Order: sequence, then C-alpha cells, then structure tokens
Amino acid sequence: MKKWIWIVSIVIVVVIGIVINIYINALEPLRTDKSKAEAIALKETEITTINDFSIYNGSSSYYIVEGTDDSGEKLIAWIPEKEDNRKIIVKRKKDGISKKEAIQRLYDKKKPEEVMTVKLGMEKNIPLWEIYYRSNDDLINYYYVDFETGEWLKDIQNL
Repeated sequence: MKKWIWIVSIVIVVVIGIVINIYINALEPLRTDKSKAEAIALKETEITTINDFSIYNGSSSYYIVEGTDDSGEKLIAWIPEKEDNRKIIVKRKKDGISKKEAIQRLYDKKKPEEVMTVKLGMEKNIPLWEIYYRSNDDLINYYYVDFETGEWLKDIQNL
C-alpha cells in the first residue's frame, strides 16, 4: 500500500511540474513582446516610466504602452508590431476619454448583459477603446469608441 502512495505522489508531482513548465513557456512570447515594446517606448517616445502594457490584435497588431514623461504627464503610445515604416502614435492620457467614459458610451447605446474586457487599440490610425461584451442573449459583441472624441466607430454584433 505504501508503495502505491509513493508512486501516485511522484506521478502527481511530475504532472504538476509539466503543467507549470507549459504555463511558463506559454507566457514567454508575451514577456518578449513586452520587453520589446517597453524598449521602443523608452527610446522613441517621451515616456520615461512605464506603467502598463497590452497588446491589441485588430486589422494590425499594436503594442500599447502607458507611462509618464519627465514632468509626470501620463502618456499612451500605440506602437505597431510590424517594424516596416513604424509610425508610433503618442497621446496624452488626459486628451482622450477614460475607460469608464468609454463603457458609459456603450451603455448609452446598448444594453449589455456583461462587459468582459475594455482595452485600448488602433484601427486605421485612429486610437480607440475596444469593448468586448455579452448581450442578453449571451452573444459576443464588440463596440469601438474613438479614444479622443468618444464617438462610436464600429460595432460587431452577435458572434
């Protein structure tokens, strides 16, 4: 009986080790992209301190880096993932609508059951908020709001 307990224990430890290894390896591309984006932001923009990082995958992929400049001004940089003819767009955070305001724009027009995620993105050189939500019939929807004006840009419904 003791032998079986040891064998089962060893198998469990090995399986946990494999799962942890797979998880760590799955996160490696994200860590690499984050390091790359932060280095670009620090070198090619006025950002001197990084506060947040995310990736947007729309018609093109962008690294979104939020940080501050030397004077403490909050900035957001949209950095194209592709290096060819890279054009980085940097905006002051206060010149755009907040995440909370973007969500309010959604609620003004739609009746979402649940807002799943809200993140910054870029489409056709327009900085935007992408809101991913579920409707009352449990369908997936996306709502895009212009970062600067708060105007509705695009709506993808019932996926």
